[in-house]
Amino acid sequence: MILRNIKSLFKNFKSNLFLILVFVFAFTNFTSAAETFDLNKYSESAFLVLFLIVVVSLFLFLIMEHKKEGEGSINFKYYWRWALVKLGDAKPVDKEEEILMKHQYDGISELDNNLPPWWKYLFYITIIWSFFYFGYYHVFNGPSSSEEYAMEMELAAIQKAEYFAGRIMIDETNVTKLSDAVALSLGKENYLKNCAACHGRAGEGTVGPNLTDEYWIHGGDIKNVFRVITNGVPEKGMTSWKQQLSASEIQEVSSFVLSIAGTNPPNAKAPQGEKFVVKTDTLNVKL
Repeated sequence: MILRNIKSLFKNFKSNLFLILVFVFAFTNFTSAAETFDLNKYSESAFLVLFLIVVVSLFLFLIMEHKKEGEGSINFKYYWRWALVKLGDAKPVDKEEEILMKHQYDGISELDNNLPPWWKYLFYITIIWSFFYFGYYHVFNGPSSSEEYAMEMELAAIQKAEYFAGRIMIDETNVTKLSDAVALSLGKENYLKNCAACHGRAGEGTVGPNLTDEYWIHGGDIKNVFRVITNGVPEKGMTSWKQQLSASEIQEVSSFVLSIAGTNPPNAKAPQGEKFVVKTDTLNVKL
């Protein structure tokens, strides 16, 4: 019976294309999982495969019911409408008196509807699935949530190492001052957006110290500026920017800050810290 209906299904190819694709997809996924059996990977896709099998089985059942009713041709639209009626199990409006309950509340009557079959079928599927879940995780020692987390973190560490392989990571030990116009422009943009509120738009200093004079609290070379922006100065109220800005962006901001040293903006704040002695070409700056 099932084989005859499958043949009939493929015979009316155009009108049942969606159903055919669902059947083929479910079959190929199931055979692929069986050929390359991996319990961890299989558990992830088993529910999807099971769901597709249930869908296909449901449609085959509908085909057989359709045949019993004496209909000759197979049409997907018919099955869709038929399925909505069967899976909803709702009484037509003109027959609601059959399920009308005797009590009323504020003139409102209640209908004694059955639970929709689709809801019950879905509930039955979850019960069946719970046996697979229990068996995999509690009988066959499948990985716990903490073990899965540890495996994912280990995989992430490997992927991160592969991504950064051969790349030069910028930090306070190897950072260099940038002087090209593009980098300084990008640094200025981030400075105005994130730093100007405390240090002034021209670096004159407001809540934070003046960034254009010769005095520095935490050192005035590129490495010191980069370190202060990266780690912040919590005791002085300066937040760390390493979560908001990348290392290259901090390098650009640091280079911009160094580039405005000696500009003497109006309303500059009084010097703070100690005078920084330049040992190289590095311009002076203080945070």
